[in-house]
Amino acid sequence: MANISKKVSWSGRGDDRGERTPLLNGAEDGKYNRHVLNFVFQSLDYDNSENQLFLEEERRMSHMGFRCLETRRWVICGLIGFLTGLIACLIDIAVEKLAGYKYSAVKQNIEKFTEFGGLSISLILWAVLNSAFVMVGAIAVAFFEPFAAGSGIPQIKCYLNGVKIPRVVRLKTLAIKVFGVICSVAGGLAVGKEGPMIHSGAVVAAGVSQGRSTSLKKDFKIFEYFRRDTEKRDFVSAGAAAGVSAAFGAPVGGVLFSLEEGASFWNQMLTWRIFFASMISTFTLNFFLSIYHGKPGELSSPGLINFGRFDSDSVQYNLYEIPLFIIMGALGGVLGALFNVINYWLTIFRIRYIHRPCLQVMEAMLVAAVTATVSFAMIYFSNDCQPLGQDNTEEYSLQLFCADGEYNSMATAFFNTPERSVRSLFHNPPGSYNPLTLGVFTLAYFVLAVWTYGLTVSAGVFIPSLLIGAAWGRLFGILLSTITSIWFCCVNLTGGIVRMTLSLTVILVEATGSVTYGFPIMLVLMTAKIVGDYFIEGLYDVHIKLQSVPFLHWEAPPTSHWLTAREVMSSPVTCFNRVEKVGRIVDVLSNTSTNHNGFPVVAHTTENDEPGKICGLILRSQLIVLLKHKVFVERASSRLSHRKLQLKDFRDAYPRFPPIQSIHVSQDERECMMDLTEFMNPTPYTVPQETSLPRVFKLFRALGLRHLVVVDNENRVVGLVTRKDLARYHLGKDGLEELHLAQT
Repeated sequence: MANISKKVSWSGRGDDRGERTPLLNGAEDGKYNRHVLNFVFQSLDYDNSENQLFLEEERRMSHMGFRCLETRRWVICGLIGFLTGLIACLIDIAVEKLAGYKYSAVKQNIEKFTEFGGLSISLILWAVLNSAFVMVGAIAVAFFEPFAAGSGIPQIKCYLNGVKIPRVVRLKTLAIKVFGVICSVAGGLAVGKEGPMIHSGAVVAAGVSQGRSTSLKKDFKIFEYFRRDTEKRDFVSAGAAAGVSAAFGAPVGGVLFSLEEGASFWNQMLTWRIFFASMISTFTLNFFLSIYHGKPGELSSPGLINFGRFDSDSVQYNLYEIPLFIIMGALGGVLGALFNVINYWLTIFRIRYIHRPCLQVMEAMLVAAVTATVSFAMIYFSNDCQPLGQDNTEEYSLQLFCADGEYNSMATAFFNTPERSVRSLFHNPPGSYNPLTLGVFTLAYFVLAVWTYGLTVSAGVFIPSLLIGAAWGRLFGILLSTITSIWFCCVNLTGGIVRMTLSLTVILVEATGSVTYGFPIMLVLMTAKIVGDYFIEGLYDVHIKLQSVPFLHWEAPPTSHWLTAREVMSSPVTCFNRVEKVGRIVDVLSNTSTNHNGFPVVAHTTENDEPGKICGLILRSQLIVLLKHKVFVERASSRLSHRKLQLKDFRDAYPRFPPIQSIHVSQDERECMMDLTEFMNPTPYTVPQETSLPRVFKLFRALGLRHLVVVDNENRVVGLVTRKDLARYHLGKDGLEELHLAQT
């Protein structure tokens, strides 16, 4: 291990901080060390335990039973899509109403005072309304559910990667998320609602697939078979895709987003189920929106983010423009990297100094007031007056100091929700903006978006990045005398920030109905990603790393083949005998200095701690259920006298297994024995201790493991590899670096 740069040493605090320290929301004490992995994050059990109970249940199930299970999976995916579409419809209508009231009030006030002076009153009104909306949303997030902050995409990425993020898929998180994003967008922040929609879809999927709500303590006694991490993971993937589909009207893009950005497991049947959920989500949203707008049956609206339809035959590109596309992609990668770097240091500042809820609410209100002030000032000082044509579609166009029959084009960009501004930049005819207006707007909105992302509010970054890209793309198009360049600048900045390629291409193609630019869009996105990755990781990965989450990427770090399982494993390992004393099991589970979740079962353990031969693996959650039902006998040779447990007993306790402290075991019961043979997984995955780190990593990552037992030549347990043992190795500036664990 001499060639590995060790950045930090061990440190420790109480384990109870895991439930209270919100992901991507900073440490409560304001201390942050970017070279530490957070010990409190546990893993999910994506590997099924093929014990005797599992095999017996499978043998009892008929062919029709398996067909019924598959039918239920399709039904659940349909429900996920339907409910996600309803939530998207609610968000869209609420934002439209609240923003409409706000902009109408401010517009009337500005028009009232334009000729007679007193526009400062209009500025104050705009700032107060923005701050009021944002204050309500920030209070809900900061004081009631901090896990609802941000877009939610990094949390869902971690969940699908196998990291157990506390409260990330709870009903309370969903309620605060929906309420918070409505307040954030209506409050005029430089944010979007697409990221929260993805998170909302994932929460809906996690709840519907279980057939009950642990928050409401309501069990509908349905879908009980799917109460395990493996099944729940697949449905959460479907929920995330349904959220993308509702936001952009892009079912195929939703499937690809779930594959590219989130899912750690995939198969063909899962693809079709996720596509079905995405289709239902888009149809539900458009159906109810068409009813709301008084046009029942017209399902032409592509989604929450309505880019509008392009005529593919009216615009073409030439081969000589391809170098320009590559240049655009490179510039987008640089700008995206700059966005991520600035936001990275800003987030560290927030973690250190703005970690109290009251300060977080005050910062959000400050950003809202500054956003309104900057918007008002730029509109006020802008001299970009454009004729108000007969086909003008701007709902809140401001005349301000322009002549009769004209409107202020800067107001078109700022005096709107971000989605409407994107549509204006895409579809307004040539000459609608002058270069100075676009340049100033791009710079100002870039700064506001960087400052806004990471606030304690529910908000996404998709639309701000698209809006910034569309603005300077239109500026680029003016310079090249072709308006179609906004396409590529729009997508290359998004690709430079979040590093999406294939899914973003398909999302834009589906949302606009034009396939003409499929190839150049992909070319631009690939260039932006390559250039951006050279400087810094994508925004979501940056924020995951900021919280020290043990996230496993697709491949092991380069130059790590010389490391073996013996060097990375955790040892010594706490093991149990096939027939173990109840008192010892209780003592091991009650040990507050460790928080082990998997225990190898060996043929025998000795007093001198010599390793025993592996014969199985049992989980903490399984032992908790066994102790709760008192599945033990007085002597090791006796048979079980209690009723036979079934997998239903374990599923009923999922996912919030009771703590060991809540289970009472008398002194006499401590002397009893527990036979683990029937409940342990008799075929756990094992590797020899000389296995290289990349091979261990590939096996662990591809199979979604939580525990990997390391054995010697005689099949005796010598160590255990977990997620944190692998995630602590990464390639740094000085070569392969080892990050140590800390309970922070």
